[in-house]
Amino acid sequence: MASAGSSRLVTPALFHCEVAFPGGNARYQATMTSLWVSDRVEQPWAVSKLDDGPRSADVVVIGAGITGLMTAVLLARAGKDVLVLEARTVGACATGNTTAKVSLLQGSHLSKILSKHGKGVARAYVDGNREGQQWILDHCASHGVAVQREDAYTYAQSAKGILAARAELKACQTIGIPAAWEDDAKVPFPYHGGVRLAEQAQFDPMSFLDTLVVELLSRGGRLVEHTRVRRVSGHGNGHRIHVNDAAGQEVEINAAQLVLATGIPILDRGGYFARLKPSRSYCFAFKVPGDITRPMMISTDSPTHSVRYAPVADGERLIVGGAGHTVGREKSPSKALAELLSWARTHYPGAVQTHFWSAQDYTPIDHLPYVGPILPNNETIFIATGFSKWGMTNGAAAALALSSRILGGRMDWSSAFASWSPHELSGLLTAVQSNLEVGFNLTKGWVTPATRTGRRAPNEDESGVVSGPPWHLEARSQVDGIEHRVSPVCPHLGGIVNWNDADMSWECPLHGSRFAPDGTLLEGPATRDLTAHPR
Repeated sequence: MASAGSSRLVTPALFHCEVAFPGGNARYQATMTSLWVSDRVEQPWAVSKLDDGPRSADVVVIGAGITGLMTAVLLARAGKDVLVLEARTVGACATGNTTAKVSLLQGSHLSKILSKHGKGVARAYVDGNREGQQWILDHCASHGVAVQREDAYTYAQSAKGILAARAELKACQTIGIPAAWEDDAKVPFPYHGGVRLAEQAQFDPMSFLDTLVVELLSRGGRLVEHTRVRRVSGHGNGHRIHVNDAAGQEVEINAAQLVLATGIPILDRGGYFARLKPSRSYCFAFKVPGDITRPMMISTDSPTHSVRYAPVADGERLIVGGAGHTVGREKSPSKALAELLSWARTHYPGAVQTHFWSAQDYTPIDHLPYVGPILPNNETIFIATGFSKWGMTNGAAAALALSSRILGGRMDWSSAFASWSPHELSGLLTAVQSNLEVGFNLTKGWVTPATRTGRRAPNEDESGVVSGPPWHLEARSQVDGIEHRVSPVCPHLGGIVNWNDADMSWECPLHGSRFAPDGTLLEGPATRDLTAHPR
């Protein structure tokens, strides 16, 4: 979900350039703005300011994505005084950069949950997703948001993927999802059979968020953009939330309860940064002559290929997603993009790229989301994270569970979403392995630049580079002819950032914090920018 934003204004499109893939002539337009954001008309609501009301609220929600805004609306309907703080703009992170599939068939995710946790937990997880999906569909119907009802497929694109696809079918049948096996999906790309679930949904997520904001404001709630939360103090019956407003001034806000709907919690309480694995994936939108595939498709075998269509003002666009990697640990993400772009142009001849964007998601160690108190027995700070790339239904379910809990109720299926639960013991081995990898990348980040001779400037093959001795490391990047020099030390836990040559950003390989070329924080768990490097 949208992370808390920055004191420096960051627009979704950070740069515009043509990028050549390593070792080839293929190029892609690298304006990082999603189809949903760039084609959006002016929002139908006025921007609030912190001075528009008291600097206090019953509940402060941090993050204006699907989880944060849905939670805020549900609480406002119940009469709560709600203030939403967003560091950038509405939908600026995951929600505005998703493929926006509202589906109960989620790749090979259900079979993983079933194998680890059994039928009861898996059914509860699906029940939560189903209720979230239905809430979205009902809300869209009553607010005039266009929804396309299409079949969803989890498919094998080679013989290697059939076993995983069959396992997903078995999981669906065990849990009670009416999925079926289809030997032929009539698609223009390799297909070796797959699972089909009829009548799932897709939509424009920004249109959906707009209706939530309008309702929130109409019920007396407030939304303030460009306001980054830096830290939270206090406990018990009240919290002091320290923020930087749009002018960069530090302001204090008081709240009885706090909801962190920031993708990964920006407070280190509970150690969620060590219980989640951040991953980045990419999308292209194309104008395609002729027919566009109607179902929503995602492959079980690598490299992942995700497909859906999207209505636009002048027709339709094909959206192709994939090329995922752990944040900060891929040497050259643009190499995987070459395969994704080539795949799309091979199977959809004449496809012309119109948009390119990326999104960040978090996978929990036991495959189940973390939704609830940030610490056991804490009913004043709540979190929602770990949606494993299925944030539309999981985000809606999280909002239903959080709002119900804050209001004194409980959803029957919420045990499958618990932030603290015995079922997480099944992920301990994964957690140990993940944190060993974090330790390795921490050491590697400090040592590797020291093995290079002197300082280095970016060249044609690498537009960003870290170099220098450990006591004076420097991160240098050059984008659109502008050079930036910043400290490469992530302000979260001291990791050394790496350059992402696909979306032109600095990424921390420890826990996924991301920064613009000039060091501006894009998303946490860090809450501060990279510092300027002294020349």
